Amino acid sequence: MARDNGKMSREEAGRMGGEETSKSHGKDFYQEIGKKGGEATSQNHDKEFYQEIGEKGGNSRNNNNNNK
Repeated sequence: MARDNGKMSREEAGRMGGEETSKSHGKDFYQEIGKKGGEATSQNHDKEFYQEIGEKGGNSRNNNNNNK
């Protein structure tokens, strides 16, 4: 939704850009950028980083299962 000053919010601009990108690129594009991002992350972070995010994901999953 536009702000009072007629400018687009960052959220709206990002959403619109993502929608346009999805129209012009297919599954292979997203797989490739995901692979590149994963490789960059692995070069910039160590084993402890992955352990920490894995633990957070496991905790989140456990919390969601307990709420059912």
